[in-house]
Amino acid sequence: MKAALLRDKCIAWIRDWFAANAPGCSAVVGMSGGKDSTVAAALCAAALGPDKVTGVAMPAEGQSLNEADLICKHLGIRYICMPIGGIESSFRELSSRLGEEGFSRQAEQNIPPRIRMAMLFAVAQSTNGIVANTCNLSEDYVGYATLFGDAAGSFSPLGKLCVREVRAIGHSLGLPAIWVDKTPDDGLPHSCSDEQKLGFTYETLDRYIREGVCEDEATRLKIDSLHRRNLFKLEILHIPAFVPESEDLV
Repeated sequence: MKAALLRDKCIAWIRDWFAANAPGCSAVVGMSGGKDSTVAAALCAAALGPDKVTGVAMPAEGQSLNEADLICKHLGIRYICMPIGGIESSFRELSSRLGEEGFSRQAEQNIPPRIRMAMLFAVAQSTNGIVANTCNLSEDYVGYATLFGDAAGSFSPLGKLCVREVRAIGHSLGLPAIWVDKTPDDGLPHSCSDEQKLGFTYETLDRYIREGVCEDEATRLKIDSLHRRNLFKLEILHIPAFVPESEDLV
């Protein structure tokens, strides 16, 4: 019941936000094939109509579509595929010109999401569109997003919703469980899940965010440390977001 109410309020918020800030515009969503972009696109389609949503898949070199094309087809939204391997190659060439050190590992990891966001804004500006931020509160809380990359966007349907709430809304929307409950990862060969990289589960993180409970002290300290170190990202990017009421949370 709460999931349905949360879903309907989020849909109404998107519809109202577009009416007030971007009347007649469409939503542009970067489609990774993960639950967040899938749920965000579905919410936008419900709020604006499928004809007012464009899903853009931008696989990196060696990265699969992760069913982004099938998801867009299921939602009935426009689908565009724009691989970024060639652009990544240009950055690797630039890195080689810096000498022996080249780009740092962190800089290399942040290049693809920043390329993708630049492409999304180019698509949006060319199609009378507005770029959706698809990050959720759980990721943002510990800084698991790239500043001016996937952390950017013009409006945020999921930015104040934890992973468990995003999944509940996804199920309430009638999306296939295989997409809503998909294990979050970067889609690259031989990579590991987001939770393995973080060192704790989203279930643990969500409970700590919503209830202030974390039985493992080492995990609590790690979450607190990540949160403090990454607060600047949220301070820089003040994206309009749907804010749920506490009694509606699931």
